[in-house]
Amino acid sequence: MTENVARRGFLLGGAVIGAGALVTACTGNEVAAPAGAASTAPAPAAATGGNEAPGDKVVIGFSAPAADHGWIAAIAKNAEATAKQYSDIEFKPVEPTNDINAQISAVESLIAAKVAALVILPNDGQQLNQIARQASDAGIPVINLDRVFPDKLSYRTWIGGDNYGMGVAAGHYIGKKLKDKGVADPVILEIQGIATLPLTQDRSKGFEDALKTYGFAVTAKQDAQFTVESGTKVAANLMQAHKKIDAIWNHDDDQGIGVLAAIKEAGRSEFFMVGGAGSANAMRDIKAGTGVLEATVTYSPTMASSAIKLARLIAQGKGMSDLVENQVPQSITLASETITKENVDAYLPLGFES
Repeated sequence: MTENVARRGFLLGGAVIGAGALVTACTGNEVAAPAGAASTAPAPAAATGGNEAPGDKVVIGFSAPAADHGWIAAIAKNAEATAKQYSDIEFKPVEPTNDINAQISAVESLIAAKVAALVILPNDGQQLNQIARQASDAGIPVINLDRVFPDKLSYRTWIGGDNYGMGVAAGHYIGKKLKDKGVADPVILEIQGIATLPLTQDRSKGFEDALKTYGFAVTAKQDAQFTVESGTKVAANLMQAHKKIDAIWNHDDDQGIGVLAAIKEAGRSEFFMVGGAGSANAMRDIKAGTGVLEATVTYSPTMASSAIKLARLIAQGKGMSDLVENQVPQSITLASETITKENVDAYLPLGFES
């Protein structure tokens, strides 16, 4: 993200709130099950009073890109599953689309329907900024999910992952391992998502900054457009250009399917790899320990579940029960965590299928 807020964790009791902890902070101290779209839906909301008790009926509109990517598909599934937990939520999703004008029209329909709150994951924050501002000006609180709107007047609350933190986590894993192995001048490759996106640039900056602490730098990087096909092509090109590789960071586990296929086809195994986002596919590969993929850094789609919970609280005029303040915070950044063979079993329920 381009806002500084995307580089800060939201603090509660001195600790950064991760995806699971956020759900608890929104609704009380009940322990909720992970909201993984792959296999585990959020646990039903307990009617134990406080924020979990049924309140005023609210209609929550939801708009997101087309689910042509495992992470985006999990976003939509998590949002719907969480809305179904609450008898006081009427969930009103619009047709997902990758067309900017179509998404603008869909959001316009939700504004016209006078929904109580809007959860929007824009295809592009800059291009959707004006329609989000229109909703806010009409008195509809907008919960901006992931890709940030540049105008803070366009949204009530932003919630998303820590793109810079993803890069930092990957950089520290790779840097420390190479340093411990005594590698003096490593060949480190970086396979980005879409290079022009601010989120990709933040991931690359975090990676670069973390590697610097070990005296290392990225040897070469190329973007793979978040697709399996591009992942295969880019990985093949990079391996042809570098006869010796020490480590690879691939930004996205969905495109990582293609990256790993190219590595297997080339028969290369002299390096190790770190993924990004935390797909179930990647976690199973990490657990098996039979390939080059050793870790992945999280960017969990459980943020959609939390966005629905936040929309409900805001629409009902409530705050987060574990906080002193009466209002939901203006921004919440989820921590990026590193998943390895040692802790993968704890994260598998949160994984999404690529």
